Amino acid sequence: MRRRVKLFLGVLLLLGAPADAADPVHYTVSFVPSGDATLDTLLRETSALVALRLKLPPAPFALIGRARADEEQFLTVLHSQGYDDGSVDITINGAQLDDPTLPDALTQAPESATAKVEITPAKGARFKLGRVETPGLPPGFTLPAIVKPGDPAFAAPILAAQPALLTALHNAGYAYASVGDPVAIANPATHLLDVSYSVTPGPRVRIGPISFTGLKRMDADFLRRHIALAPGQPYSDTAVQAARDSLLSLGVFASVTPLPPAQPSADGEAPITFHMLEQKRHAVSLSGVYATDTGLSIGTSWLDRDLFGHAESLTLSAAANDLGGTSTTSAGYDLKAVFAKPDFYARGQTLSLTVEGLKESLTAYSRRALLTGAALSRPVTAQGLITFGPSFVSERVNQQGVDSTYVLLQFPISFTWSTADSLLEPTRGLNASINLTPTAPVVGKSHPFIIALGSLAVYLPVESGGRGIIAVRGLVGTIQGASHFQVPPDQRFYAGGSGTVRGYTYQTIGPLFPDDTPEGGASLDAVNLEFRQHITKTIGIVPFIDAGRVGAGSAPFTGRLRIGVGIGARYYTSIGPIRLDLGFPLSRTAGSNAFALYIGLGEAF
Repeated sequence: MRRRVKLFLGVLLLLGAPADAADPVHYTVSFVPSGDATLDTLLRETSALVALRLKLPPAPFALIGRARADEEQFLTVLHSQGYDDGSVDITINGAQLDDPTLPDALTQAPESATAKVEITPAKGARFKLGRVETPGLPPGFTLPAIVKPGDPAFAAPILAAQPALLTALHNAGYAYASVGDPVAIANPATHLLDVSYSVTPGPRVRIGPISFTGLKRMDADFLRRHIALAPGQPYSDTAVQAARDSLLSLGVFASVTPLPPAQPSADGEAPITFHMLEQKRHAVSLSGVYATDTGLSIGTSWLDRDLFGHAESLTLSAAANDLGGTSTTSAGYDLKAVFAKPDFYARGQTLSLTVEGLKESLTAYSRRALLTGAALSRPVTAQGLITFGPSFVSERVNQQGVDSTYVLLQFPISFTWSTADSLLEPTRGLNASINLTPTAPVVGKSHPFIIALGSLAVYLPVESGGRGIIAVRGLVGTIQGASHFQVPPDQRFYAGGSGTVRGYTYQTIGPLFPDDTPEGGASLDAVNLEFRQHITKTIGIVPFIDAGRVGAGSAPFTGRLRIGVGIGARYYTSIGPIRLDLGFPLSRTAGSNAFALYIGLGEAF
């Protein structure tokens, strides 16, 4: 017996020919267990008799036609599970489908009658793979991990082996290779299925000249330097796709498509062409967030994606902050300009220059500040990024009615590690970071100090498709080298609010002055736990519990622990979830309300 392996991808809905009977036939469907629960489930899920029973009751001839279609489909299901000599018997009111009296019996039945359809699978012995052959495979080529003799003869892995073999050939330099569909020969006497994949390898080639089409402003030579792909290296689909991803990461292109390699040259090189579609050079965006403690923040930004033709970007943004919050005393602003230059002296290294003017009026303190900085960011692993560089803070801070002027020289260093599958809506993986900020005062009554802050967020799926996620985050911070009163107020740790413990007003967790306004502290620890549950495709709920504290000393895990609980709602959009969280403090602090509301884009962490 010879057959070509196939995988069923849809349900065949056979309605049948026009019926002679005026009234449809009502029927029930029952399955006799086969002894294989997986097979029984697949038979029921792929049955047109089951799928259409209530949706579209058939006429007599259509019912018979529907049952015959299921017979054919059930054979495909049996073969996909390795039962190559299995069969399925379908009867209607005890009669076989080829019984010549069946159509008349159904037509003449009373209108109130219900036909009984019984499906009896006979799976037989499960086949295993016998020989697995790859005729035409080039000498010395190492087969990837595909199906092997002795494996169960399931259709899915047999079919998956074909693209896996083709990918392995392409990654080994055989850019023009092809692999035919698997051809299987079943031997009922031995219950073995021999499978053959016909291979046409073509020549083994190297990367040839690299070109780009569709460019308007970008410099093609810069792009050739940017990608880790060079003429003369062995051809690899993986390397070509990595180059595509690298080009997209520049943020300039809407799409990058590697075109199939042209015919190789006489010396065995395959030219590579990328078709590029550039995004619009300029973009304007609007943003807004709201929380009962920090109030409303609204902002806008203007972006130039390609300032000088080498993917440089310039972002100018302006935001009005602290509008109407319970932890704010007046409105503030945030004006910022950020210039970024990719591949600065090294591939993958980005230079960022920042200038920012800031005004904050919070219960804990108020300040006006000018911040400038330069930073280099470079990947250290596929998931890890290090960022470092000098920054300057010039500010005037008022706390407890005392004005102080500070000029600080800082050198922040941060290391981030991420395996999360999304920025705004992670469903698995982790995000980790360590931040160190050595600080030296140039002007002001302050001592040199180092701020250290670490965070770890883990996302654990508990339901398939990301429908249910447990998300946990921990924060630990300490300031070394100075007491908390020797550190400028804005550089101290504070807790409470959407970033630490929801339900508590921003900055109200930690040491307090005699008038119950926040002092800030030299240590911080907090933990957040959420269960993110999809109710529908676009709606979700998120119960959460947060806990945290701030201590006056530099040792974390000291001070009174504060706990907040709450419930959140999510509206999932193509750009990320819109978040609404309602938090309640279990024991209110001075300055905190009975609840707090937070609205924003993206998950809380």
